[in-house]
Amino acid sequence: MKPSPLPFQAPQFDRIQDSDFLPALEAGMKAHLAEVAKVAANPAAPTFENTLVALERSGAELTRVKKVFFHLTAANTNPGLQKIQEEVAPKLAAHDDEIYLNARLFQRIKAIHDQRAHLKLGPEGQELVERYYQTFVHAGAELSAADQTKLRALNQEESKLTTEFRNRLLAATKDGALVLDHEADLKGLSKGEIEAAAAAAKARGLEGKFVLALQNTTQQPALASLEDRAVRERLFKASVDRASLGNADDTRAIDLRLAQVRAQKAALFGCKDFATYAMYDQMAKTPEAAEKLMTSLVPAATAKARAEAAKMQALIDQQKGGFQLAPWDWQYYAEQVRKAEYDLDEAQIKPYFELDRVLQDGVFYAAHQLYGLTFKERKDIPVYQPDVRVFEVFDADRKPLALFYADYFKRDNKSGGAWMDSFVDQSGLLKTKPAVYNVCNFSKPAPGQPALLSFDDVTTMFHEFGHALHGMLSNVKYPLLAGTNVPRDFVEFPSQFNENWALQPQVFAHYAKDYRTGKPMPDALVQKIRKARTFNQGYALTEYLASALLDMAWHTLPATEQVKDVQAFEDQALKGFHLDLSQVPPRYHTPYFAHIWTGDYAAGYYAYLWSEVLDHDAYAWFKAHGDLTRANGDRFRRMILSRGSTEDMAKLYRAFRGADPSVEPLEVARGLKDAPDGK
Repeated sequence: MKPSPLPFQAPQFDRIQDSDFLPALEAGMKAHLAEVAKVAANPAAPTFENTLVALERSGAELTRVKKVFFHLTAANTNPGLQKIQEEVAPKLAAHDDEIYLNARLFQRIKAIHDQRAHLKLGPEGQELVERYYQTFVHAGAELSAADQTKLRALNQEESKLTTEFRNRLLAATKDGALVLDHEADLKGLSKGEIEAAAAAAKARGLEGKFVLALQNTTQQPALASLEDRAVRERLFKASVDRASLGNADDTRAIDLRLAQVRAQKAALFGCKDFATYAMYDQMAKTPEAAEKLMTSLVPAATAKARAEAAKMQALIDQQKGGFQLAPWDWQYYAEQVRKAEYDLDEAQIKPYFELDRVLQDGVFYAAHQLYGLTFKERKDIPVYQPDVRVFEVFDADRKPLALFYADYFKRDNKSGGAWMDSFVDQSGLLKTKPAVYNVCNFSKPAPGQPALLSFDDVTTMFHEFGHALHGMLSNVKYPLLAGTNVPRDFVEFPSQFNENWALQPQVFAHYAKDYRTGKPMPDALVQKIRKARTFNQGYALTEYLASALLDMAWHTLPATEQVKDVQAFEDQALKGFHLDLSQVPPRYHTPYFAHIWTGDYAAGYYAYLWSEVLDHDAYAWFKAHGDLTRANGDRFRRMILSRGSTEDMAKLYRAFRGADPSVEPLEVARGLKDAPDGK
């Protein structure tokens, strides 16, 4: 309940007990409401300072507790934390409604908004006024009393459902892990991967067996290597069937009700569907604009995927396999085609991607070259799990800038996927510096073995650190506008942009070294990786588009339509978008599509593609202006990374680029069209 005395107000994980959270959350909510009530009841005329700045200062205790609590429930949960989460979720939803539906408070905000043109606040102040006003309106401040009562009930139900979905999916993912009795079943995996599977089984009390834990996506990494087709099929089906087996972990009834609750909420605001309601402050603005971008790429993506499938089927026939390519075969035969066409073997390149070297000599090195940052590991900062590492980040002038936590290995009590967030946000008003974290789900090696990554994993590290940079390099006064508090379809831009440095020649040469010898990757192998960049992109883009358009299908349902069967709806939606390719399932099927059902990316999964347009366009600018230089990095930092949401995102980007973004660099990067110069 008090600011931590540690550097950067780092959480005191060595002192925090699970039993602290419920009373701390309740005390935080009580204190926050008292602060808000004081602002609302202020007898003085509403001003920017006594209303909006006062609100920005409020709720510090609650924010501090929530940031630690919700991080642990995602990255290191347990039954006790889950029980607290289920109890507190509707209370927090009600708490937010108490603030956003406070009529006296909204009248003060509206009065400031009405006179904003005469307040001489500057761009950041004007943006804060606009953000507060729009947020309150969007939260129901202008609804009738009767509709506000309905909204409160829907918000509380949604919070309960999203919490229940998260907990069921975590259990379903753990329970869905494939347990194998014989080492022979794992033929094709490396010695280190087999040892890791044995260690995972031992950790579950299954001594002598082997466990292949599920990652969050439909396809699983081991499918690229497992030689036994029956084992591949079992692993694939374990992945796609999770959360839809009719047991206690089944999420489908939750999915159906969540879609309905959101549509009903949108109807209260006069919106035809939830996507229209949710996208009011996004760069895309409307579901139609997002769908237009996605559907425009469907023909090229699916044509490329079909061509890729034909090559794999030819290989199966050549080997006299006697079967048609199935989705559980795709990764296995894609790897064989890659070896044949590019002479590139995943097992051949992994020794060059040892996790710590990628982090220190790749991710951190690129940040140093671009922004002058340096990093020092801190062993004295308490962590919430032994695998977590902490680094202090110093700016180019050697002054402390931020704290960075790295939590890279998969655990059964960790949600799937990869993400970034913060324990403390940067704010000039509150005089706080950022403490941010990256969470991933890389396979943990057996004791004594190196943590070797695939190049996809390497890209994920650069991606998540791009988010971290967005948080660490923020230079904004007001917390509401700082760091990554930007529209969803812009927030992925800095992260996807940062992926480009993973294969940039200078950076790549600095980290891609054999962990056994320290020798750099031979140039011939580097060139193979470069040539293979557009390999399997038909599949990758098609599986993504299937999920992103499925998200839109669920969230463009009108309140009057009630879906009864999840699978039937999904099948119909994919067919309508011409994405019903049997060998290319969506990256996420509905029952385990956590991005959209836990709220953050509801009607927003398209954001990755929208941001990817910006990412490739911005990198094209870098290449045209000298590539990896401090001057370019400083410009990107000054005009994008440091700005948070202090100005319209399209305007920010246009100022940096000097023009609106072009989709062509994305099409070239994805292999959907040739580069203008023919290279």
